[in-house]
Amino acid sequence: MALQNRVTPLGELVADAGRGLVYGNRGCLHDESGRIRRRYNGKRWIACRLQFRGWQRRPLMQPGRFTELFFLDEATAFAAGHRPCALCRRDDYARLVGIWRELHPGQVGADAIDTQLHTERVAPDTHAQLRHEAPLDELPDGAFVLADGEPWLVVGEHLLAWATAGYVVRRPRPARQQAQLITPPSLVSVLRAGWQPLVPLLHPSALEAAT
Repeated sequence: MALQNRVTPLGELVADAGRGLVYGNRGCLHDESGRIRRRYNGKRWIACRLQFRGWQRRPLMQPGRFTELFFLDEATAFAAGHRPCALCRRDDYARLVGIWRELHPGQVGADAIDTQLHTERVAPDTHAQLRHEAPLDELPDGAFVLADGEPWLVVGEHLLAWATAGYVVRRPRPARQQAQLITPPSLVSVLRAGWQPLVPLLHPSALEAAT
């Protein structure tokens, strides 16, 4: 039976056998029986490499340990509010810190980054995922928007529908419209800076669907 540890761009945890291209965590979210009990545990939401130094943990979702999460790609992890891990993705993290210093002068270190991201991804009253308004024309590739209640990826002149197995459905990106932005604004600014991570930014299906 598939575990409920696959993350959607909306930050939801769904059961799916596929692992995607990016790994991460946001603390221990499951109980002793492996059932998901909370959306997050703490402000440190990270995105990691699928493989690092041959480390493995079996079985997944052990009692009292962090919940292993999986994302289709980096764009999905960004949309859900996760940033690069400072250990297994040290180079990506260092580049993020450099971009972040320009975006948020005076914010230094992982705690400051995580605190800022938490204000952008979680509503303080309901703890639900926050959404933001933004001009659709100005969004960079890799940002996610909400349309018809579903997450869509911005790639060039198209919007691509997200699914656990990849991107298949596409439609034109409307011009001169406001969008309900899913990806936290600070991470959208990172994408706009030309983000090229060590892990895949976009699942290969995104390039196929956009052509």
